Amino acid sequence: MSETRVEGGASGELRLFGVLDYQSGPALRRAGQDLIREGKGQRLLIDCSSVEKSSSVGLSLLLAFTRDAIGAGREVAIVGMPGDMREIARVSGLLDVLSLADETEGVA
Repeated sequence: MSETRVEGGASGELRLFGVLDYQSGPALRRAGQDLIREGKGQRLLIDCSSVEKSSSVGLSLLLAFTRDAIGAGREVAIVGMPGDMREIARVSGLLDVLSLADETEGVA
């Protein structure tokens, strides 16, 4: 299992890695919030393709990051959402709320 972390990319995107759960959530939230605040560009791409496992905490992070980005006047697109996150989002009715990008779009 890899280290759980959030990284900012050169184009202002966020990349999530590892296991998103109640233990990792608070630190990821703070780090992601800082990266969004420092980010540039009109669009924030959140890449979840390196998430190994996620509880509902992962979706909470995506919602919080989306709120932060919109508050900063940025558009949001989420790519690479793993099956477990997607299923929790579906059951929770969040697929219509989250800005999921076409998976063929890839990371900028």
